[in-house]
Amino acid sequence: MEGRKRSRRYIDYPRLGRKGVRRWLPSWRLWLGTFTFVLACLAGLFAFVYANVDVPNENALAAREATVYYWADGSQMVSVGAVNRQNISLDKVPKHVQNAVIAAENATFYEDHGVSLTGIARAAVNMLSGGDTQGGSTITQQYVKNTYLSPDQTATRKVKEFIISLKVNNLKSKAEILRGYLNTSWFGRGSNGIQAAAHAYYGIDAKDLDPSQGAMLAALLKGAEQYDPGLGKANHQRAEARWKWILDRLVGTGAMSKEERAKYREFPEPRPVAKPTSQAGQIGYLVDVANKFVKSATGLTDKDLARGGYRIHTTFDKQRTRRLEKAVDEVRGKNLDPKKRAADTYTEFGAASVRPGDGAIVALYGGADATRHFSNNADTTAVPAGSAFKPFVLAAALQQEAEQYGDQPRPVDAPSRAEQLRGALMEGSNVPFVQAGKQLGLDRIRDLSLGLGLRKESLAQLEQTFPLGTSAPSAVRLASAYTTFANGGLHAEPYAVAKMTYQGGSVAGFERPEPRQVVTPAVAQEMTNTLSGLGWRALGTPGGKPVRQPVAAAVSEAGDRMKSAWFVGTPPRAGTFDWGPGPRAGAGSGVRAERAPGGGDGAEPTTAIALFRNKPGAPQLLPLNGVGGPDTGLGTSLPPQVWAAYQGTD
Repeated sequence: MEGRKRSRRYIDYPRLGRKGVRRWLPSWRLWLGTFTFVLACLAGLFAFVYANVDVPNENALAAREATVYYWADGSQMVSVGAVNRQNISLDKVPKHVQNAVIAAENATFYEDHGVSLTGIARAAVNMLSGGDTQGGSTITQQYVKNTYLSPDQTATRKVKEFIISLKVNNLKSKAEILRGYLNTSWFGRGSNGIQAAAHAYYGIDAKDLDPSQGAMLAALLKGAEQYDPGLGKANHQRAEARWKWILDRLVGTGAMSKEERAKYREFPEPRPVAKPTSQAGQIGYLVDVANKFVKSATGLTDKDLARGGYRIHTTFDKQRTRRLEKAVDEVRGKNLDPKKRAADTYTEFGAASVRPGDGAIVALYGGADATRHFSNNADTTAVPAGSAFKPFVLAAALQQEAEQYGDQPRPVDAPSRAEQLRGALMEGSNVPFVQAGKQLGLDRIRDLSLGLGLRKESLAQLEQTFPLGTSAPSAVRLASAYTTFANGGLHAEPYAVAKMTYQGGSVAGFERPEPRQVVTPAVAQEMTNTLSGLGWRALGTPGGKPVRQPVAAAVSEAGDRMKSAWFVGTPPRAGTFDWGPGPRAGAGSGVRAERAPGGGDGAEPTTAIALFRNKPGAPQLLPLNGVGGPDTGLGTSLPPQVWAAYQGTD
């Protein structure tokens, strides 16, 4: 009995001799014991994981496959080469380049144990909060990511990175790790490693890089997509600022004297961006758009894609793409001659075809050649839409009337703003659209435009001229917006990649959302009827002959500011044609077409074609006055000609 009492008192919980809350609080011995037990468990778990995570084969990177892009029919479009990497020994990298990289990425490289605990903690916080799992990494961790790990951003991969980094730091010297890091890091422009980067940016070997050039290349390690100065003005500003910071940091770390720093005041401009010859013609533009969609859908970066091993199945139709390129070349050859007319210089075309129903981008024309003309004219947001934007104002008016009257007919004595706009659209008048902006509200027009798929960043300020098309959507987005009218008011977001695999497994992120209803089917039909009249006028009356004509089309007007000319058209899938002159449902045209509801794979795509003049380096587009001679209507007749040639109706 005595022993049992002592046993119970030894457990002492609830605690004897304590009163109130203290009786229920564990003693310091219990706290210490629990903490020691948890610590021992964690140490044991760490030891188990450390013993079971192996350092993979360092040479696996060299054996990685290229990334392959496929046409919509499954045939191969292009293979973006295996990893562009040339291993060099550390003695072939100047000490000042090594110092610039260390100063920029990991100043404590020679003292740390290969991992950053603060970076790991930051990554854990980001992961728990739903953000990016990446944190501030050491050079050793970045080397491990470059060489041994997949690009997946998961907690499991982060743990492996931590363990392997510790092992690598114990197995390799700092010189070996730095050499590996310099040989595997992504510098952009298809280059993995300092040697490939030196050639891509300066056309020299790494051993010939001066301190200024080395600092510029070190700046790219923060992200070539944001710091390659050849990719735009904003990139150039970021690159120059970081280049200056790295040089100053070299002085701060004692790796460079102030006197030597003073020698480098002028930014070391790299050579222009160049695409591989395998991406000549339209291929480079197609790859750019596909990559843009991949990065948006998956969160992958150019660095991740450059690792290779991906299979990207695009929506691009090989035959349509070739027909579109041929059509532009034909119209350009027949109408433009820069040697005879100065106004024809710097003339550019851009075009995109988007399928109603599912939003698949089936063809692009991005420029004459992706290896010579680097900006993608099909995806640029620098060309104002002009009168091609006015149908969205009409659609907003029709939608407002549909909401006002519902299924009931509009009273005979009630004025119709939509009727006025329809007439103004056919006549090419601007004033009614400015008035409509005041009466409808510019925000209503903007919101409908966004619903139709235009991007917010491409829309102009909500000023008086907003309804006249001062916004600058890309050809892809403008074509996509017009598919909504051909698709019963349903809008499907445009997409360029149907599926993607990595090392045999599917990559998530390519599930297609359901199309959303933006305008009523009745409004969509009214828009189709009206735009049919515009298409008839733009392409010419076929004299009653039943040839392919656009169901819906919009064209630039002479009253536009004439910095661009557009044509947007959708041909009928099937149907009959009635070329009677009388208006039908206010359409002003007798075109009648039948198409299967919902669009889909069999639906004819909507194509947007832009014409503009852009002198490289000039901040503004050049005027179209005189382009193509006196008979082209300031160039406005050329986009319809391209569309007709593309459809085979010329």
